Amino acid sequence: MEINRAQLFRKLLPGFIPLFIFIAADEIWGTKVGLFVAIATGLIEMGWIALKEKRFEKFVLFDTLLLVVLGGVSIILDNDIFFKLKPGLIEIILVVILAISAFSKVNIIGLMGQRYLKGTEFGEEHLAQMRKNMQVLFYIFTAHTLLVFYSAFYLSKEAWAFISGGLFYIIFGLYLGFELLRQRHIKKAWSQEEWVPLVDEKGKVTGKAPRSQVHNGSKLLHPVVHLHVINKTGDILLQKRPLYKQIQPGKWDTAVGGHISAGETLEQALKKEVFEEIGLKQFSAKLQQVYKWESEIEAELVYMFTTKDTEGIGIRSDEVEELRFWTVSEILRNIQKEVFTPNFIVEFKLLRAQRLI
Repeated sequence: MEINRAQLFRKLLPGFIPLFIFIAADEIWGTKVGLFVAIATGLIEMGWIALKEKRFEKFVLFDTLLLVVLGGVSIILDNDIFFKLKPGLIEIILVVILAISAFSKVNIIGLMGQRYLKGTEFGEEHLAQMRKNMQVLFYIFTAHTLLVFYSAFYLSKEAWAFISGGLFYIIFGLYLGFELLRQRHIKKAWSQEEWVPLVDEKGKVTGKAPRSQVHNGSKLLHPVVHLHVINKTGDILLQKRPLYKQIQPGKWDTAVGGHISAGETLEQALKKEVFEEIGLKQFSAKLQQVYKWESEIEAELVYMFTTKDTEGIGIRSDEVEELRFWTVSEILRNIQKEVFTPNFIVEFKLLRAQRLI
């Protein structure tokens, strides 16, 4: 199951309910009665969550206890400034959690989400997007927290109540609505794209992503297949990349190279790419190496194959500008002239080290 951000946010908001109940009750019955009503609300809320979801909601408990402490101090000292600072103090905690989750390697909110949304898978692409969202929320809630403290000292009680309560939900609702519309637009665009699996360095599938997302500098690791065609005399078939290619345009590259699509096996991807690029139908291939390749815009887990079958080879795709066999000596003479892709040069050295050419 993929992450539902709206569901995650709804799971994190109940802790603020006792505060908003107090603000409403205080206006109707006064501070003391409002405080008791809010505390009762917090206790009922914790009991309901415990019965329905079989878990103990620490955030609601914390909010309720802080309500008791600051409300009690406010009543004893007959000064409501302590109580008016409470929502700001709670929000500081939220801002600190957001800051740690968004700008460090410790994703507290991600860990909370895994606890609250059982069965949710947090892949690398989800965590990266979550981190961006939390950075935005950090700045939004930092500004709101400063406004809460300002209103507590310099504005009317009615203004403080709106800023501390209603404005929080309005800001959050506007951001959430914007994010939902943005995600809907992105998903519509992604529905037209090829999706590729995401893997760890051992090849285990951890998720999936649109092709555009693995080529945008995100470094999401995804699997690809490469095939080297070697003829009887030891020459290597190379393809020339068209000038319109985003990566290494106009350079000579491995005979076949392509992505594995989501839900596709390694063998299926290899046969598909080989036929689409060089027209080879009947061939036997041997897996020689699996390694991680990283460039400025992507990270790939490369499955490198070789074959000696050459019958029926020819250009079938507009993604291949030219095909021809190169001798090892030709490659060595041109290897420093930026004629070949860096990835091919690495694989050429691997082939020589394994005495395959």
